[in-house]
Amino acid sequence: MHRTVVLNVVGLTRKLLGEHTPNLNRLRDQATDIEPVIPAVTCTAQATYTTGKSPKDHGIVANGWYFRDMNEVWLWRQSNKLVQSPKVWHLAKERDPSFTCSNTFWWYAMATDADWTLTPRPLYLADGRKEPDCYTCPLELRHTLSEKFGNFPLFNFWGPMTSIKSSQWIADAAKYIEEEKQPSLQLVYLPHLDYVLQKEGPDGDIVQDLKEIDTLVGDLLDFFEQRGCRVMVLSEYGIQNVNRAVHPNRLLREAGMVSVKVDLGKEYLDYFSSRAFAVADHQIAHIYVHNPDDIPAVRQVFEGVEGIDRVLDKTEQAELGLDHERSGELVLLAKPDSWFTYYFWLDDERQPDYAHQVEIHRKPGFDPCELFFDPKLRFPKLKAARRVAQKKLGFRYVMDVIAVAPELVKGSHGVSDGSPESLPLLMSTEPQLIPDGRVPATDVCDLMLKHLFE
Repeated sequence: MHRTVVLNVVGLTRKLLGEHTPNLNRLRDQATDIEPVIPAVTCTAQATYTTGKSPKDHGIVANGWYFRDMNEVWLWRQSNKLVQSPKVWHLAKERDPSFTCSNTFWWYAMATDADWTLTPRPLYLADGRKEPDCYTCPLELRHTLSEKFGNFPLFNFWGPMTSIKSSQWIADAAKYIEEEKQPSLQLVYLPHLDYVLQKEGPDGDIVQDLKEIDTLVGDLLDFFEQRGCRVMVLSEYGIQNVNRAVHPNRLLREAGMVSVKVDLGKEYLDYFSSRAFAVADHQIAHIYVHNPDDIPAVRQVFEGVEGIDRVLDKTEQAELGLDHERSGELVLLAKPDSWFTYYFWLDDERQPDYAHQVEIHRKPGFDPCELFFDPKLRFPKLKAARRVAQKKLGFRYVMDVIAVAPELVKGSHGVSDGSPESLPLLMSTEPQLIPDGRVPATDVCDLMLKHLFE
C-alpha cells in the first residue's frame, strides 16, 4: 500500500496556473480536467469523490435541501450518515484491513467511521455567542491542535474576513496528523481560492491569493513527498464569472405560490403553507412543490426567464444522475453568467432579521453575499469591532454587517459549460496513474484507490 494524500484546492482550474503558481506548475504537464458532477457544489462534489457514485445513489443533492419529514431547510449538515453509499475508506479497508484514513476538513466529517476527522464547528453558547472552534474525532485531538495552532480561525474560514489563515491552519493540522498518525489516506481541504473567486471572479484581482495558495501547496507537496507519500491535487469545481442574480423565490411569490410568516414586522419563508418554494445553491435551485398537480404551473413560472438555462423535472433529473427523493420536484440550472439567490421578500424594509448576518443555518439557501461587508456602512469593520466588544462585555448583540447586494458577487459555480474556468483540475505526483483526457467526477474514488494500491 502506498500512503496517499489528496489536496483539495477548491476552485483551482487549468486557467489559473501560470506565473503566480510555480509550485503547482511542477505537476502541470500531467494535469487533466475533471468532468464535474451536477450540481458542482461542495457537498455533492466531495460525496461523489469519496463514493464514486452520483447524487441519485449517495443522496447529497446539494449543500442542503428541504427535509420533508422535518419541514425544515437545512444546509451544511455534518453527519456522514447522510451519505448513502460506501466511502473510499470502506472500499480500501476491504482490500487491506490495516488501511487508515484521516478526513482533514472534507465535509460530512461527523458521525463517521473514518479513523480521524476534523471539521469546522463553532461553539453556540447559551447566551447567543458564537465562538470559533472545530470538531475532531477522537475528541481529544481538538485540544491538542488548539494548543499547538490556536483555535481554528472560523471567521477567516467564511464571512467577510476570509483569508489564507484558515487554509494555513488546516495545512498545519494535516502535517501534524501525518507526523503523529501516518494515515494511509489523508483528505485535505484547502478552501482559500473558493471564496476569493466568488468575491472577485476568475478575471478579478486574485494575484496575491494565487501566490498564497501556491506557497501553501508547495510546502505541503515538499512535506508529504519527503515522507514518501503520493499526492493528488484536485478541485471540486471551477468558478465562472457571473453578472446576473436570479431570484426564484421572488418569482414564485409574485405568482402567488410562496407564503411568508410575519414576525415583528419581518417576513420569513413558510415552507408548509407555500405551494412551491426554492432552495437556492449557487447556480442550481431545488424547487419543492407540495401538490404534484401544481408542477406544470410552477414550471411555467421559470420558463423563458433570463438567466435560467434549464428547468428539470424528475425524468430530466434522471439523465443527470440527480433523481433522488431529496431533490426538488423541479431543479433549475442557471446560465453560466448567472446564479440564484434565496431572497423571498419584495420589500427591503421587511427582509428577515438574518439577512445582514452570517447565518448559514437559518437562511433557506446559500448566500455568497456573506463574503461582503454591507457597502452602505461607512465603517463596517468598526461596527463589527463594536459588536465584538459588546459580546465580550456580555451585552446582547447582532452582527448585522453583511451585504444584501447580489451585484457584488463576481463568481459562482454549480454548472459547467465546458470552458477552462468551469472545469476542476486533477494532477498527481504519480502521473502514470492519471488517465488521458477528461476524468468523470465519479472516477475520482477509483483513482484514489489506484494511488493507494497500484
